[in-house]
Amino acid sequence: MENKATFGAGCFWGVEATFRRLEGVTATAVGYAGGTVDNPTYEQVCSHRTGHAEVVEVAYDPERIPYEQLLAVFWAEHDPTQLNRQGPDIGDQYRSVIFVHDAEQRAAAEASRDRVQARLSRPVVTQIEDAPRFWPAEDYHQRYLERRGLASCHVSLAS
Repeated sequence: MENKATFGAGCFWGVEATFRRLEGVTATAVGYAGGTVDNPTYEQVCSHRTGHAEVVEVAYDPERIPYEQLLAVFWAEHDPTQLNRQGPDIGDQYRSVIFVHDAEQRAAAEASRDRVQARLSRPVVTQIEDAPRFWPAEDYHQRYLERRGLASCHVSLAS
């Protein structure tokens, strides 16, 4: 049985590449979630007028990789204390957000956020929200780094 997890942690290219490498992850897709426009384009999302975040939707087998492990990777892949940015990428589409698909995911996400906050001196700004509709990004964004032979597009900022 497959479950879904949805994470926003900055530019979706690097986040997707990281999740794709995990054993137990069966599929990934980059896209947009949390905004006000149906079927937004990349250009619309970048205009900062739609409210969407760049996200990665992860399909996973919970028998092979627990949701808590996906959360650990999420926290390690970005700086959850940066509001609406990651490194040089600035804008609300780069916000740190966990879109939860059920009450169990919400409880796990909130507990993991509290553990991360206990280790950091700056406030964690990561939002935890019910998963809205996921809109897949344009084809050229899917598996972007993999198709170009790149492992990542950023340096991991979290310690």
